[in-house]
Amino acid sequence: MHRCLKSFVINKNGMFDAMSGYYRMNYRMIHKSSVGRKPKKKIYHRVHELDRVMELQKKPSMVLNLVSIIQSQKKDSLLLRDLEKSVGFVEKWNYMAIINKYPSIFRVIGGQIERSPPGVTLSDKAKEIASLESEVIAQMEPILVTNLQKLLMLSIDCRLPFDNIELISSELGLPDDFKNSLIPKYPQFFRLVEVNGKEYLSLENWDSSLAVTAREESAGKMASNGGSLRGNVSKDGNYWYPSSFRLKFPAGFRPNVSYLEEVKRWQRMEFPSPYLNAKRFEAADPKARKRAVAVIHELLSLTMEKRLTSAHLDAFHNEYRLPARLLLCLIKNHGIFYITNKGVKSTVILKEAYDGSNLIKKCPLLEFRDKFVALMGRRDPMVFCLQVHNL
Repeated sequence: MHRCLKSFVINKNGMFDAMSGYYRMNYRMIHKSSVGRKPKKKIYHRVHELDRVMELQKKPSMVLNLVSIIQSQKKDSLLLRDLEKSVGFVEKWNYMAIINKYPSIFRVIGGQIERSPPGVTLSDKAKEIASLESEVIAQMEPILVTNLQKLLMLSIDCRLPFDNIELISSELGLPDDFKNSLIPKYPQFFRLVEVNGKEYLSLENWDSSLAVTAREESAGKMASNGGSLRGNVSKDGNYWYPSSFRLKFPAGFRPNVSYLEEVKRWQRMEFPSPYLNAKRFEAADPKARKRAVAVIHELLSLTMEKRLTSAHLDAFHNEYRLPARLLLCLIKNHGIFYITNKGVKSTVILKEAYDGSNLIKKCPLLEFRDKFVALMGRRDPMVFCLQVHNL
């Protein structure tokens, strides 16, 4: 029996309630039935490999955060007594355990023998990896500039509240100081403006060559590799039409013929590009609803790990004209998106970006971080989400 998601909560507007910790999938769908029969409950099928993506990132995230804290110090070392200032009193003990557990990454210095306060620095192997950071930052910059342009091009007025961009800056791979270090370098693309007392990042010039979605690029590669249109009803819902999406139904999902026929009609239906202004379309139009799915798909594709929390998505609700009932839209399109409540926050994952628990394509920054994680004893240094020895 498949377990339901824990605590799904929708607010009165049919949108995510980011403060609730939600996710119990327990809404009812009315089916045609004889009098007296109870309506069936629609079960949200778990994908355990995608749940593990969130579970297995906890300790790597702590390791990478501590590496970043140490690198930010003037002497590339951190006094243990100052650790609490950076991570808090409770988390300090978890980080102390991390330091003791991974001497391949962290080296304790000072103490009674050296007659100096104890501290932590990076091991020689970790320092060698850290020396590559400037090269990685240079490789990431053109990727970040392009993705930031596309992010603005998706919005109604080609501008976004700067606070919203900062909210997902780490998911995009932007540096902490990107407002001062990156944006001023590209005045031909970006400009900070004030609208009604609120700071926005505005797009200076539209680039038609960038108005191509990740979905379209993937379809183009499929066609070039010999993919053909499927005329019959497909059991997995995948059709290589110009307007189709790649679907990955969970293992326990057994759709009937009528459901698959409906999927085929939806896959064939053409829809406007996510990069066209949403003001031009009626929200009730089925093509506009399919376009909204494409907008969410593209937004997730612009992130490094192809996922965002529900609160992140909801923050862009107005600028991207996302569906009023966003949660139900994601659930209905469960072949494209997966919602997990594992980890600290509920997260929406783009299914096609993962093979099991492994992110298929990684940017230079993720590959750089994987080199640190490899020192933890991961079986594959290029995979973030495989099992960890003795964790």
